[in-house]
Amino acid sequence: MPSFHYHGMAFVLLATDGMGACPAADTGGIILVKRKMETKMLTEIGVTAALAFVLSLIRLYRRPNGGSITLEMVPLFYLAFRSGWKPAAWAGAVLGLLNLLGDAYVIHPLQLLLDYPLPFAVLGIAGVFSARPILGIVVASVGRLVIHTLAGVIFWASYAPEGQNVWAYSIGYNATFLVPQLVLTIIIMLVIMRTGLWSKERSE
Repeated sequence: MPSFHYHGMAFVLLATDGMGACPAADTGGIILVKRKMETKMLTEIGVTAALAFVLSLIRLYRRPNGGSITLEMVPLFYLAFRSGWKPAAWAGAVLGLLNLLGDAYVIHPLQLLLDYPLPFAVLGIAGVFSARPILGIVVASVGRLVIHTLAGVIFWASYAPEGQNVWAYSIGYNATFLVPQLVLTIIIMLVIMRTGLWSKERSE
């Protein structure tokens, strides 16, 4: 009877002969299946990052000193719930780097990290909450707010009005575009969750 051998992420079905002896595993076949899965994942990461970048260019509102209300987080959350937090984190990091092609403003390597790849990469943690997607979206968005706030405190404190606490200013400034973006993202994700596509992808 057939037997199943597990190797990494691939399952390979090996037929046994009439005496019950199992032939040697086809290493080449295993590598081929694994490479196909890796290629598929890289494709999903690339497509997700590209779609998120396009959506980031469609700004519903833009703050004068940086930050916009867009739907860029929707593809990242979709990937997080579909394929897990790691692919979504990579897609987020790629999106952050793609944003450097736009009107990016960089004054320090750490500021670059905090303002671009890291806040989008952290959105991937939503995938940890696949059983409670809305909670995952909120937690991940709070993580993004924390990182943007740190960047504001460390590098943009001079923009705070005189006498105002720099932490309060940074949180308030970033919340003015992240909170509306979170609300819009949740609305769009709720619509997606009601579609057959969402059910199909999650059942695979």
